[in-house]
Amino acid sequence: MFQFLKSAWALLLGMMLLMVGNGMQGTLLGIRGELEGFSTYEMSFVMSAYFVGFLGGSWVAPDMIRRVGHVRVFAALASFISAVMILYPTLVEPWAWVLGRVVIGFCFSGVYVTAESWLNNAATNENRGKALSLYMIVMMIGIVSAQGLLLVADPSGYVLFVIPSVLVSISFAPILLSISPTPAFDTTKPMSLGELFKISPLGVVGMTLLGGIFAAQFGMSAVFATRIGLSLRELSIFVAAFYIGATLFQFPLGWLSDRMDRRVLIMMVAFAGGFGAVLGWLFMDNYLMLLVAAALVGGTSNPLYSLLIAHANDFLETEDMAAASGGLVFVNGVGAIAGPLVTGWMMEATGPSGFFVFLAILMVATGGYAAYRATRRAAPSVEDTASYTPVMPSASPVAVEAAQEYAIEAIQEEEAQQQ
Repeated sequence: MFQFLKSAWALLLGMMLLMVGNGMQGTLLGIRGELEGFSTYEMSFVMSAYFVGFLGGSWVAPDMIRRVGHVRVFAALASFISAVMILYPTLVEPWAWVLGRVVIGFCFSGVYVTAESWLNNAATNENRGKALSLYMIVMMIGIVSAQGLLLVADPSGYVLFVIPSVLVSISFAPILLSISPTPAFDTTKPMSLGELFKISPLGVVGMTLLGGIFAAQFGMSAVFATRIGLSLRELSIFVAAFYIGATLFQFPLGWLSDRMDRRVLIMMVAFAGGFGAVLGWLFMDNYLMLLVAAALVGGTSNPLYSLLIAHANDFLETEDMAAASGGLVFVNGVGAIAGPLVTGWMMEATGPSGFFVFLAILMVATGGYAAYRATRRAAPSVEDTASYTPVMPSASPVAVEAAQEYAIEAIQEEEAQQQ
């Protein structure tokens, strides 16, 4: 692990700065949109646009890297991200922000593909699981730190847009100057969605619903907070609570995941998240309860991503796990595109409470479907299940494939020990 840190510290530092920049711009647009008089539905299109670009980038970036290399892709996408962040306050129109978010989503997706391929190459069979865990923690720290930086200037001005632009530009210096070239980039041909659904219906349905849940909380939480009148300080803490909860819950739930039927755990975690969303809906006027609700929703939705991947692995042959990663990321991306749009429609129709109502509906639906699937076939024995590896819901197919590789290696190691 020390050798991994020695070779990848620049990558981890750079990714943390990138996440600070990304976390700032997402929340800041929610605040600035309210100040500019954008409707909730207009903001939902702005937030959804990020995931349109992200999904497209996750499929195009591998080909870009194969053609021109990691370093050029990194540098090119960085320049676009910085430029768009500076342009937001100069083009204060919903259509311009939608286009900007598509570009930002595409570029960040390409950045993640590039960085995560570097990360996977820097890790070894022995430390890949720990490396992915450390990567996830660093990204969480970046997002939470971003919410605090929102307090350093007036959101109606330019400074808060300049800060993430500068951080994104700085983030590439340690990465491009310190990371050694990697071998030729390649990804596995994805499995068809039909095949994947036959193998793991819960994996496909759950990942689709979870895409909507994560996109709603990532894109619309700041919009919700501005609509109910939270101060800037209260809003930043509220948004941070989603990711603090995710960091605290990820590893205990991972420990449980390797010791019980994952479908039962997915059901329990999803219902707990639904309970958190109901709390937020019922106690919107109580700030402390809002923080509890956010921590519960974030603390359940983020680990659910890794749980669903691990569950799908339980019913896949080891040689098919990597191929399944692309399909899982795709259906999650489709759900993520729809999430902010449906949330925005519900908030327009029912008021700000529509934010938590939407989260509750999707969480309960996920838990209910997990309960149904638990009755359709027997669970594999705990000894035969794949290893749980924490992965961020914003991860590219490369990180998901790396988690699949770790699961394959763990299975093979266990089989070798048994022989």
